Amino acid sequence: MSADDFAGKVAVVTGAGRGIGRAYAEGLGARGAAVLVADIDEAGAKETAQSVVAAGGTAVAAPVDIADPDSVAAMAGAATEHFGGIDFLVNNAAIFGGMKLDFLLTVDWEYLQRFLDVNLLGALVCVRACYPSMAARGGGAIVNQSSTAAYLYAGYYGWAKAGVNSLTQQLAHELGGMNIRVNAIAPGPTDTEAARSVVPEAYMRDLVGSLALKRQGTPEDLVGMCMFLLSDDARWVTGHIFNVDGGQVMRP
Repeated sequence: MSADDFAGKVAVVTGAGRGIGRAYAEGLGARGAAVLVADIDEAGAKETAQSVVAAGGTAVAAPVDIADPDSVAAMAGAATEHFGGIDFLVNNAAIFGGMKLDFLLTVDWEYLQRFLDVNLLGALVCVRACYPSMAARGGGAIVNQSSTAAYLYAGYYGWAKAGVNSLTQQLAHELGGMNIRVNAIAPGPTDTEAARSVVPEAYMRDLVGSLALKRQGTPEDLVGMCMFLLSDDARWVTGHIFNVDGGQVMRP
């Protein structure tokens, strides 16, 4: 891909204040897209937007709580106000860093509801707010952030990501007639600040040892797949979940 592959395109990336979301936003900016950097952490969003601009790209930051439809509507409105519309949506935001570790049988009910509002329903809230602009511009592409946790025992985090996979497949059918494609990326164990705050070092060491490629992933390892799925090279690809995981999960 070249530096101008996405010239004239507008991308909204949620959870882009740090980690994988920041890498996605920077990748889009480097390829010519105007990027709305959205995050509940407004300071982090501004840092990412500044990084994109410093590298020669175009970006603005916007605060968002993806569990709040009014907040998400304001986010979509900001993309239209600043850039004229939306072509791409990357649903990356989630509760992960610092999340509670508990069982489905015992986790606090209010916490679980908030967790699912963000980690599962939040992607749908964002799609509902953004797709009218995408359709008006002739179509577009959506990438949802799943996880290999969807295929493993991972409590309510895995449950939410399994839901994201199903949501991806359902929305692909509902939006396909508008020329909007919907796919998902399922990262394996990736070295981010959020992961380091949740996964004990000894557990991560054993997990990495079980991979076909014996190293932890980085946010940059995921960028190529995201750019491909948003690009015209993937123009006949929709409704799929792509593992980028060092060979952690082998599926037929």
